[in-house]
Amino acid sequence: MGMAEDTAREIALAAGAGEHRLTADEALLVFEHADMLDLAAAATRVRERLHPQGEITFIVDRNVNYTNVCVSKCRFCAFYHDAGDPEAYVLTQEQLSEKVAETIDLEGTAILLQGGMHPDLGIEWYEQLLACIKADHPQIHIHGFGPPEIVHISKLSGVPVREVLVRLREAGLDTLPGGGAEILSDRVRRAVSPHKATAEEWLDVMREAHAIDMSTTATMMFGGPETVPERIEHLTRIRELQDESVAARHVGFRAFIPWSFQPGNTELGAEGAVRTASGWEYLRMLAVSRLFLDNVANVQASWVTQGSKIGQVAMAFGANDLGSTMIEENVVAAAGVRFRIGRDELVWLIREAGFVPVQRDTLYDEVRRFD
Repeated sequence: MGMAEDTAREIALAAGAGEHRLTADEALLVFEHADMLDLAAAATRVRERLHPQGEITFIVDRNVNYTNVCVSKCRFCAFYHDAGDPEAYVLTQEQLSEKVAETIDLEGTAILLQGGMHPDLGIEWYEQLLACIKADHPQIHIHGFGPPEIVHISKLSGVPVREVLVRLREAGLDTLPGGGAEILSDRVRRAVSPHKATAEEWLDVMREAHAIDMSTTATMMFGGPETVPERIEHLTRIRELQDESVAARHVGFRAFIPWSFQPGNTELGAEGAVRTASGWEYLRMLAVSRLFLDNVANVQASWVTQGSKIGQVAMAFGANDLGSTMIEENVVAAAGVRFRIGRDELVWLIREAGFVPVQRDTLYDEVRRFD
């Protein structure tokens, strides 16, 4: 073992024990040089410190994409269509209500409501959408509209971001997902999503959401044209905003979800300039995220992009949550990746890994425990 490996091991284990807060340079060193088993051990210590009950959580919910029309045309996306395309759609209120009803029948507690940035749908349309869902299904939790959608609605409607958030909450929006973060570096965003919200705009939406006590999550899509230092920059910006929100006694990010870019059927993938991150790279990035984001309680494994076996191993690399059963998922599926796991299989995977499975709701409150 060389000097870099020795140093990376020492830093990782100190961070895992809660004795040291990683700097960005140290996180890079750990990612590039730490032994896999040392990374797993360090990230496991963080998980055990934050979640000492030996539980791994998951949620039963549904991804509902209310439209696939999007003016952003991100180069990593295989889901979007132009407004005039034969396959373009906007779901009706009746279709949305049916999807929510099916979710509730399957013991789901929430929907993840996201769509494209439609050029013609202003804030009043979204208010009506939310109000109709809540009128038909008042028990459903609506986790919806990532920051780029909020920025788009704000600009299209001429309404400040905070007012958009307040009005949507009054109409029925419960929490805000971290979609559209990709990598919070404008160099990367110019390369993969030049028409989408900037890194600062993404962070500002989350800052405003926290200020009105709206809980949010944060994500990272890696394995594209970004560098590893740019991934660490992304983590740094998430941690700094969380520090800011905690200091102001605002709610903040309750979870972080890193997932790997899927190149199938995408413009970036067609160019051959990027390739799917391996399971090895995914687990390293997951562990470093768990070590670095010491102020975010939950880190979620992405079996949707990596499959159930890597999802199971992720529990040994710091993940305390396996995300959703995904009653419906369209965006990753459009890239040709169609992993599916039902509740029974998730429970089995968690038990086989030596943990207690717990079904949770969106806010991480227990719904059902599988002892």
